[in-house]
Amino acid sequence: MPGDKVTRIKNKKGELIYEGNLNLNTEDLDLREAELEGVILQGVHFDGANLTSANLRGADLYWGNFYCANLTGANLEGAQLQGANLKEANLTNANLRKANLGRDNVGGSTQLQAAILEGALLEGANFEGAEYNDKTVFPRWFDPAKLKMSKRE
Repeated sequence: MPGDKVTRIKNKKGELIYEGNLNLNTEDLDLREAELEGVILQGVHFDGANLTSANLRGADLYWGNFYCANLTGANLEGAQLQGANLKEANLTNANLRKANLGRDNVGGSTQLQAAILEGALLEGANFEGAEYNDKTVFPRWFDPAKLKMSKRE
């Protein structure tokens, strides 16, 4: 999808909510309820985007940028998020089951500093090597050390 190609994104109702080049101006987009299941969006910038209730199930979001993005209630089940920047992202009640937030192919970490994962579904997700800090909000039962995450400001 990225590149010079025009991308058309529809919401769950089938309405067109975005049309354009995802490499040019993707920050602060309103993509609520976007249907992006299984798409390849490696390295795309969704900084500050509203992806509330978006369907990103099985999407390839390797090295994606989601700084300050709103992913509340988003479906990221099975998504590839290695090396992604999720600093200050809101992942409240997001489905991250079986998602890969582990290290990328060159050993880089997924960044979760100050991210909010309260109420997120995290069963089977890979967090090995992902970074967090004291401002990261996890579900009460979550133990980042047990999952081999790294504390880093």
